[in-house]
Amino acid sequence: MSADADVVFVNGEVHTLGEPDETYEALAVRDGEVARLDSDYEAEFSVGVETDVIDLEGRVLLPGFVDAHVHMTTTGRYLVDADLRDTDDVADCLDALRAHAATTDGWVLGWGFDESQWPDDPPTRDDLDAVSEERPVAAVRVDLHTAVLNTVALDRLEDAMPDSDVHGDGRIVEDAVKALYEAVEPDEAGTRELLAAAQRHANERGVTAVHDMVRRSHAPAVYREMAADGDLSVRVRLNYWADHLDALEELGARTNHGSEWVETGAVKTFTDGSLGARTAKLSEPYADTGGTGQWVVEPDELRDIVRRADEAGLQVAAHAIGDEAIEAVLDAYETETPHPSERRHRIEHAELATDDQIARIANLGVVASMQPNFLQWADDGGLYAERLGEHRRRETNRFRAFREAGAHLAFSSDSMPLDPLHGVALAVDPPTGEALSVTEALRAYTAGGAYAGFAEDERGTLAVGSDADLIVLEKSPWEADDVADVDVAMTVVDGDVVYDAR
Repeated sequence: MSADADVVFVNGEVHTLGEPDETYEALAVRDGEVARLDSDYEAEFSVGVETDVIDLEGRVLLPGFVDAHVHMTTTGRYLVDADLRDTDDVADCLDALRAHAATTDGWVLGWGFDESQWPDDPPTRDDLDAVSEERPVAAVRVDLHTAVLNTVALDRLEDAMPDSDVHGDGRIVEDAVKALYEAVEPDEAGTRELLAAAQRHANERGVTAVHDMVRRSHAPAVYREMAADGDLSVRVRLNYWADHLDALEELGARTNHGSEWVETGAVKTFTDGSLGARTAKLSEPYADTGGTGQWVVEPDELRDIVRRADEAGLQVAAHAIGDEAIEAVLDAYETETPHPSERRHRIEHAELATDDQIARIANLGVVASMQPNFLQWADDGGLYAERLGEHRRRETNRFRAFREAGAHLAFSSDSMPLDPLHGVALAVDPPTGEALSVTEALRAYTAGGAYAGFAEDERGTLAVGSDADLIVLEKSPWEADDVADVDVAMTVVDGDVVYDAR
């Protein structure tokens, strides 16, 4: 090979995260690919006159994180609109909304409140009326399946929201929330602002590739414009909502069509809702209110979506949280697709999968796209204990069981928050007891996501010829007391440094 590399990283702890996880001192990059994995001494032979040599000073270098289920415009909303994720109570939430209202016109939007962490109940219509009685105000819960509207917003969206999804005190769920999203969808310039902010945040967290769930959005066009302008610093896989299926069939779009920067991924469909909204579909009633949740997409409609997508050469990513919803997805894959493992059909979340369902997922070759971040609600006495009872709380997000069954496990954040190391920390020290090792959790957030996106030959592990999508950590996650406290020092995409906090 040529002796000259574009960049050589030396004096580090380079982990390939392959099986086995091999370690090196140095890594060389040429033309956006890994050109050498070696000792510091041998790497010197790749250094030319114009080679940039980066001394890692003992830091840890890994493959870049692949976030396999994310909402990039929502992540951008946290950064551009009112960020309600860290609010402590209703009063704090309202203060954040008022502060944002003072800086903008039109809708007053806040994203990510989580009343399960508060001493009081969620905000009500009357609370949001106190923010403004003239402008529409909306506060969206962290699960994105629930929101609260003020009177102006309720009146404005009344005809677009099904009565069954509009509850007392201004609370709305599911299809009513969808009507809100459509009403506040930004134009192309606004979408670019949100995606640029989300991309910066992703790079700061070590994310080099995302599988973005898009619906009736300018995002696909904006991503392609950003790629053409040389402004993308994450690789984007577009998972289109099922209401785009007609258009995808008509256009002849296929999974994996596109470029190295923007490609078509899966058709995303719902089955049920969320545990926070009590709309996840369970076989046994909720512990706090009774009822078993609701279908967002009925099983018959789900089977039709799966059949059509599979016949069109499209991967399917089906949201299913409750055990009854998981059963419906697996039934659809078994009956409507001849080879689900070849399409790498996915099940998103799979939080309450039973032993039998985990075995079926593994045997079918279905990708389990799961979010260790969700374990933040699985503490003893937390939201999941309240919704499900103590026994079922411990049966959520059973990553160890999936791993031991041989299932393909891909980790992601669902933008709650977009922070892989936060998720890895929860996966290795879960409140439910089914821990992964640090290496297993990191692989699920690298190689797992790459496999879910048919990209395991290009990224997810480090080898000569793989994409030079890399992250550098300030200290070893294997030695940290809390992986969440490990800082990202540098993010590299296609051989270019896109974030540097050294």
